Amino acid sequence: MVDVLIVGGGGAGLAAALAAKAKGASVAVLGKSYPTRSQTCMAQGGINAALGNAGEDSVEQHVADTLKSAQGIADEKAVHALCAEGVEAVRWLDAIGVPFSRTEDATIAQRKLGGAYAARACYAQDYSGLKILHTLYDQCNREDIPFHNERFLLDIIVEREQAKGVTVLNIRSGEVETFLAKTVILATGGYGKLYGRFSTNAAGSYGDGHAAALRAGARLSDMEFVQFHPTGLASSSILISESARGAGGHLLNGRGERFVDELLPRDRVARAIHEQIASGETVRLDIRHLGEAFIDEALPQERKLAIHYEGVDPVTEPVPIKPVAHYTMGGIEVDASSQTAVKGLYACGECANHNVHGANRLGGNSLLELIVFGRQAGTNAAAVSTARSEVPAETQSGDKRDVSSCFNDAPEVDFYAQRDALAALFYEKAGLVRSAETLTAALQSVKSMQAQLSKMGVRDRAERYNTNRIEFFEFVNALTLAEAVVTGALKREESRGAHYRSDFPDQNPAQAKHSLCCIREDKLCFEFN
Repeated sequence: MVDVLIVGGGGAGLAAALAAKAKGASVAVLGKSYPTRSQTCMAQGGINAALGNAGEDSVEQHVADTLKSAQGIADEKAVHALCAEGVEAVRWLDAIGVPFSRTEDATIAQRKLGGAYAARACYAQDYSGLKILHTLYDQCNREDIPFHNERFLLDIIVEREQAKGVTVLNIRSGEVETFLAKTVILATGGYGKLYGRFSTNAAGSYGDGHAAALRAGARLSDMEFVQFHPTGLASSSILISESARGAGGHLLNGRGERFVDELLPRDRVARAIHEQIASGETVRLDIRHLGEAFIDEALPQERKLAIHYEGVDPVTEPVPIKPVAHYTMGGIEVDASSQTAVKGLYACGECANHNVHGANRLGGNSLLELIVFGRQAGTNAAAVSTARSEVPAETQSGDKRDVSSCFNDAPEVDFYAQRDALAALFYEKAGLVRSAETLTAALQSVKSMQAQLSKMGVRDRAERYNTNRIEFFEFVNALTLAEAVVTGALKREESRGAHYRSDFPDQNPAQAKHSLCCIREDKLCFEFN
């Protein structure tokens, strides 16, 4: 047993681990994959902090930009904490060795991203998330923090309304294992992979932590808010960083015309591109005018990705792009200490909703959230765990799920085909533009898939490295999250930020609230608060 058990080895989980360790707590980190494969690597543009190295800026202006992007449903106190603590967070990252790009006078370089008043994003070329992640991982290894990789989260152990650990499926051996702890932190990432090949998200981002938290008694909030990044590669959905537009890149339609201010908030730029494509136009990102020397210095990854996945060299020709699902603003409801409705269960990073992104996340705030609230969750969980007595003996066996129940030698329905159908359905009917008609059709399809689960299953009965079984469990979780997203979108009869209803194109002041979802009597229940 440890004091603080962290599920998820991305940026938020590693920041939490370091913070808890610094407070004297014993720590362990569980991960479905390996830390260096986490979604944090995909955050290329930078991490916001009002350092003012590239011109006039302030914490107050950062707060104002974040609230404007959030479209009225962010918590101002939480946003102020995020922005104010962001300055120290970046200085801490600098101190532990993150190789930020530098100005001529050796200060941290900053650039402007969409929706920002000032050049505020601190960056490391266009590898910002990757270099932050690797630095955090190095620090965790220096602190001898143990990692238990290739563990799939099954359930959170809750006794007397308090989290006591988790059960996981050891992917290597096929065995169900119990990890006990005085406190548990979920840092399991978002649920953007619901959109499948129409998403920038890494394989596995199906909301496993969200589903487990729901089953444990926590609540989800604002699940209908899914941010679409304006510039995914047209063929593969691979992300082309906002830094390309921040550096001066242009968006051109098939006639070579610029049709939108490229540095507007992401929801507006993405919808403008969607409208062009829906009208039969192609859309391309043009950075040729920036020059090869600048591109190779500031945007080397973007050039490599475009060449490798699209067969286009952005030095010589514009790159075909399309909007793709990228970030999930909704998540596990947490309070000001990062604790969920379940005592001893904390959440941070993209899986959590700290009410700082609201209806539309400001570019550059995702990496900031990972560090600020990851450290907060680790610090607070450590303080609680050191004051808590040992886990009672009756919990030592855990609550081990029967993971063999998914086996089916002759499944009537192929869950892989259903998973692909779900992704296409979500992109078309619960994507950038929604309506009661499309959302109702999507919900009916989700309910139909849920009803057919007993006809699905896994033929492969192998225990070791049975990836088919893991993917089936992911799909089951995805269907729970899909119902939450679509139902929340149906109930929010307005357009706000990333949630755009063609049948309700204006904001409804009466719905400037958070949608909440929980499980009661084995059913999802919803309300606005």
